[in-house]
Amino acid sequence: MNKFAAMMFGLLMLAINAFAAVNVNTATPEQLDEIKGIGPAKAKAIVDYRTKNGPFKTVDDVGNVPGIGHGPFLEKIKGELSVNGEKAVKASDAKSEKQAKAAAAKAEKDAKKAEAKTEKK
Repeated sequence: MNKFAAMMFGLLMLAINAFAAVNVNTATPEQLDEIKGIGPAKAKAIVDYRTKNGPFKTVDDVGNVPGIGHGPFLEKIKGELSVNGEKAVKASDAKSEKQAKAAAAKAEKDAKKAEAKTEKK
Protein backbone atom coordinates (compact mmCIF):
# COMPACT_ATOMS: atom_id res chain seq x y z
CA MET A 1 0.00 0.00 0.00
CA ASN A 2 2.85 2.39 0.85
CA LYS A 3 4.48 1.92 -2.58
CA PHE A 4 1.16 2.60 -4.26
CA ALA A 5 0.61 5.81 -2.26
CA ALA A 6 4.15 6.98 -3.00
CA MET A 7 3.68 6.26 -6.69
CA MET A 8 0.37 8.15 -6.77
CA PHE A 9 1.93 11.08 -4.94
CA GLY A 10 4.80 11.18 -7.45
CA LEU A 11 2.43 11.09 -10.40
CA LEU A 12 0.34 13.87 -8.88
CA MET A 13 3.44 16.02 -8.42
CA LEU A 14 4.47 15.44 -12.04
CA ALA A 15 1.00 16.38 -13.25
CA ILE A 16 0.93 19.52 -11.14
CA ASN A 17 4.36 20.59 -12.36
CA ALA A 18 3.36 20.00 -15.98
CA PHE A 19 0.48 22.45 -15.64
CA ALA A 20 2.27 24.98 -13.48
CA ALA A 21 4.54 26.52 -16.12
CA VAL A 22 3.92 30.23 -16.50
CA ASN A 23 3.98 31.46 -20.09
CA VAL A 24 6.33 34.46 -19.95
CA ASN A 25 4.88 35.72 -23.23
CA THR A 26 1.36 36.14 -21.86
CA ALA A 27 1.75 36.42 -18.08
CA THR A 28 0.91 39.56 -16.16
CA PRO A 29 3.34 40.94 -13.58
CA GLU A 30 1.07 39.54 -10.84
CA GLN A 31 1.21 36.06 -12.37
CA LEU A 32 5.00 36.21 -12.72
CA ASP A 33 5.25 37.37 -9.11
CA GLU A 34 3.72 34.03 -8.08
CA ILE A 35 6.98 32.30 -9.04
CA LYS A 36 9.27 31.85 -6.06
CA GLY A 37 12.19 34.25 -6.37
CA ILE A 38 10.50 36.63 -8.77
CA GLY A 39 9.22 39.66 -6.95
CA PRO A 40 7.30 42.64 -8.31
CA ALA A 41 10.45 44.34 -9.67
CA LYS A 42 11.65 41.30 -11.67
CA ALA A 43 8.11 40.58 -12.86
CA LYS A 44 7.81 44.15 -14.15
CA ALA A 45 11.26 43.88 -15.78
CA ILE A 46 10.17 40.72 -17.64
CA VAL A 47 6.99 42.37 -18.93
CA ASP A 48 8.86 45.58 -19.85
CA TYR A 49 11.52 43.58 -21.74
CA ARG A 50 8.84 41.58 -23.55
CA THR A 51 6.97 44.78 -24.50
CA LYS A 52 10.13 46.42 -25.84
CA ASN A 53 11.72 43.39 -27.58
CA GLY A 54 8.79 41.17 -28.52
CA PRO A 55 7.96 37.67 -27.30
CA PHE A 56 10.59 35.37 -25.86
CA LYS A 57 11.61 32.60 -28.27
CA THR A 58 13.04 30.33 -25.57
CA VAL A 59 12.99 30.26 -21.79
CA ASP A 60 16.74 30.93 -21.89
CA ASP A 61 15.96 34.33 -23.47
CA VAL A 62 14.53 35.40 -20.09
CA GLY A 63 18.18 35.60 -19.02
CA ASN A 64 18.50 38.71 -21.20
CA VAL A 65 16.16 40.58 -18.84
CA PRO A 66 18.08 43.05 -16.66
CA GLY A 67 18.19 41.72 -13.10
CA ILE A 68 17.81 38.07 -14.09
CA GLY A 69 20.84 37.08 -16.15
CA HIS A 70 21.96 33.68 -17.40
CA GLY A 71 23.25 32.41 -14.06
CA PRO A 72 21.98 30.13 -11.29
CA PHE A 73 18.80 32.11 -10.72
CA LEU A 74 17.56 31.45 -14.26
CA GLU A 75 18.45 27.77 -13.91
CA LYS A 76 16.45 27.66 -10.69
CA ILE A 77 13.24 29.13 -12.18
CA LYS A 78 13.53 27.75 -15.73
CA GLY A 79 11.32 24.75 -14.99
CA GLU A 80 8.49 27.05 -13.94
CA LEU A 81 8.56 29.05 -17.16
CA SER A 82 7.18 28.42 -20.63
CA VAL A 83 7.21 30.41 -23.86
CA ASN A 84 4.30 28.74 -25.62
CA GLY A 85 1.49 26.29 -25.20
CA GLU A 86 0.04 26.62 -21.75
CA LYS A 87 -1.51 29.83 -20.64
CA ALA A 88 -0.17 31.66 -17.65
CA VAL A 89 -1.18 30.30 -14.28
CA LYS A 90 -3.80 32.43 -12.60
CA ALA A 91 -3.48 33.26 -8.92
CA SER A 92 -6.47 31.01 -8.21
CA ASP A 93 -4.69 28.15 -10.04
CA ALA A 94 -1.64 28.67 -7.85
CA LYS A 95 -3.84 28.35 -4.78
CA SER A 96 -5.41 25.18 -6.24
CA GLU A 97 -1.90 23.80 -6.79
CA LYS A 98 -1.03 24.43 -3.13
CA GLN A 99 -4.27 22.76 -2.07
CA ALA A 100 -3.52 19.76 -4.30
CA LYS A 101 -0.04 19.41 -2.81
CA ALA A 102 -1.48 19.59 0.70
CA ALA A 103 -4.12 16.98 -0.16
CA ALA A 104 -1.47 14.67 -1.65
CA ALA A 105 0.70 15.04 1.44
CA LYS A 106 -2.28 14.24 3.68
CA ALA A 107 -3.16 11.19 1.56
CA GLU A 108 0.40 9.91 1.82
CA LYS A 109 0.39 10.45 5.59
CA ASP A 110 -2.95 8.64 5.92
CA ALA A 111 -1.64 5.75 3.81
CA LYS A 112 1.40 5.43 6.07
CA LYS A 113 -0.84 5.39 9.16
CA ALA A 114 -3.04 2.71 7.61
CA GLU A 115 0.00 0.62 6.71
CA ALA A 116 1.39 0.98 10.24
CA LYS A 117 -1.92 -0.23 11.69
CA THR A 118 -1.92 -3.20 9.31
CA GLU A 119 1.63 -4.13 10.29
CA LYS A 120 0.73 -4.06 14.01
CA LYS A 121 -2.04 -6.64 13.47
